[in-house]
Amino acid sequence: MASRMGLIGCLLVVVALLNGATAQVTAAGEYQVGDSLGWTVPPNTSYYTNWASSKTFFLGDALIFNATSGTHTVAIVSEADYNACTKVASVFQVQPCCPFRYTPESPGTYYIICTVSNHCEQGQKFSFTVESQNFTVESPAGSPTESPSNSASSLTVGALYAVLTTTVISFLTFF
Repeated sequence: MASRMGLIGCLLVVVALLNGATAQVTAAGEYQVGDSLGWTVPPNTSYYTNWASSKTFFLGDALIFNATSGTHTVAIVSEADYNACTKVASVFQVQPCCPFRYTPESPGTYYIICTVSNHCEQGQKFSFTVESQNFTVESPAGSPTESPSNSASSLTVGALYAVLTTTVISFLTFF
């Protein structure tokens, strides 16, 4: 009887460890647009495009627009308006005192420009794509790191462990 109880205890520990290994932690990412440069006229026309292309954005992630100098705007525009740097009426003001936080509401491609003067033509614009799954884990450095994007597989594995555990415990208890 004592060996059976020890076996059951070991089995429970193994199942708990395996279940913990398959757990997913969801944490929305927060990205400072332009990193330390912030949201301002960039040093070259590809600066923000390069910045955005080095990131993977998921639903729930937030973009923080922090103007490091002067007043700028954030305009979410169509691809045509983005390509033409078209000035639009619907904009958000960004000043050094008051960062602007934007969280996309759905998956897809977004186009952002600054409508002040010729800032867009000087490269203060970028596009980015938001993916539908957000399964990230905070890395030790504090920046979001991608984890597997399929939660169904981890749920299936977790359910399988639960069924197997119940079956083995029942078997050991009655035999």
